[in-house]
Parts: sequence; structure tokens; C-alpha cells
Amino acid sequence: MRIAGLAGLFRGGPQHPVGPDGRMALSDHFREFRARLMRCLVAFVVVLVVALVFRHTLIDLVYGPYLDAQEQLPDGTTEATTSGAGAGLLLWLTLCGFTSATVTAPYWLYQIWAFVLPGLYAQERKMSRIFAGVAGPLFLGGVVLGYVTLPVALKVLIGFNPDNVTNLIDFNDYLQFFTRTLFVFGLSFNIPVFVVLLNFAGVVKGASLKAYRPWIIIGTFVFAAVATPSADPFTMTLMAGPMVLLFFASEAIARINDRRRASRAPNAGLGPDELSPL
Repeated sequence: MRIAGLAGLFRGGPQHPVGPDGRMALSDHFREFRARLMRCLVAFVVVLVVALVFRHTLIDLVYGPYLDAQEQLPDGTTEATTSGAGAGLLLWLTLCGFTSATVTAPYWLYQIWAFVLPGLYAQERKMSRIFAGVAGPLFLGGVVLGYVTLPVALKVLIGFNPDNVTNLIDFNDYLQFFTRTLFVFGLSFNIPVFVVLLNFAGVVKGASLKAYRPWIIIGTFVFAAVATPSADPFTMTLMAGPMVLLFFASEAIARINDRRRASRAPNAGLGPDELSPL
């Protein structure tokens, strides 16, 4: 009976009849949410245990950009440390927790999408599938680029220390800096995807994107300058350059979609006093 009760936590099927309009009882919605949350927690814990087993490999991967930056600085300029009796344990848990959340991201994103999907219209479902298929690879591409450019950012930031001064870096702070940088790079690569989704929803027009293109490009470089952890133009350009190219692609997709929409509905977008071409 106890095993059956635990198994019931992972089953989210409705216990009340579903109405003809597809609506479920509120208790069934909560039951489905609980089941999907439990599945995500189990996946997170399993990957967390695996990450703890391979924690030394993970720490070498995270520590790599720091060592690359350290090699380009004078000897004794910087040194990584931890402080506190429980700092080492907190470091391992933070590192492996971040790894588990990243590895299981496709699964828990799917669980969120599957929970929300039944309440969407057909057009909204189409847009959500496009976002799910494109956002993941773009996010990973941004994370990889952030990892590659991180040594340059670290070198610039640590290089501001005065001569003959040792910079003691708390490794837990460095780990937060590491994860925040990769997250910002990954998120920035998904901004053009949101632009395309807004166009598909009819909120943004391709002509408007073309008209404001110079300002959008300037805003992209300003965003990259603020978001990148260092003040060097190299890292800023590496973030802003791909973002500008992705914006050009999103503008082209938006304009193509506007032309397709106009061909299907010639009167779409006309004001009440404007003449129809028909």
C-alpha cells in the first residue's frame, strides 16, 4: 500500500471526467503539477548523485578558464582560496547542483511545456514548439561562447590589481561568477527568438524592426557592454556580434512572415478609413 501511494505521486492523470471543452478539475491540475514536479526532482537528484561521483572532473572543467587567465598574469598575482569550515562542502554541492540543473534542463523544460500545452491555442502551440526547438541549441551555443571568452574576462578583471598585490579569490564567489557569466551569454542568444515569437503573435512587425535597426544595433552593443563581466571590447564584441547576426536573421524571418500573412489576408492591418486593394 505504501509503495502504491508513492507511485501515485508520479501519476498525474485526471481522477474526474474531463469536460467537453477539455477543461479539468482544479484538483486534477494540482495533481498533474505535483506529479511533474516529483519527476523533475527525481531526475535532478539522480543527476546530482552522478555529478558528485565525477566532481573532480567537473571542478577541472570549471577551474580551466581561471587557470588559463592565471598563466597570462605575473606569478603570485592571483590565488584561489576558500574560507570557512563548510566552504568545501558548499562548493561541491553548488557545483554539482548547477551541473544537475543544466543537464536536466531539457527534461524539466519539457515538463513545464507539457503542463502548459493543453491550455494553449493551436497558433500558440506552434510558436511554443518553435521556441522549444530553437531556444535550447542557441542557449547552449551562448554558454559555449561564454566559456571560451571567460579567460579573457578574468585576465582583464584580475589585471586591475596593483603590482606586487596578491588577489585572493574565494572559489565559491568565482563559481557564482562563472555560472552567472554563462547564463547571461546563453540568455542573450535567445533574445532574437523572442523577437520572432512576438512577430508570429502579431505584436512586432518586420517593417518596424527595419525602421529601428540602427537603434537596435546600438542597444545590442550597450547590452553586451553592461552584461559582460569585463570592460574589454573583445568580450563585448564576441557577445554583441552574434546577437546582431541573429537579429538580422530574426528580422528577415519576421518580414517573410509578414508578407506571407499579407498574401493570405490582404485586408489585414488596414485602418477603418483605408481602402482595401480589392
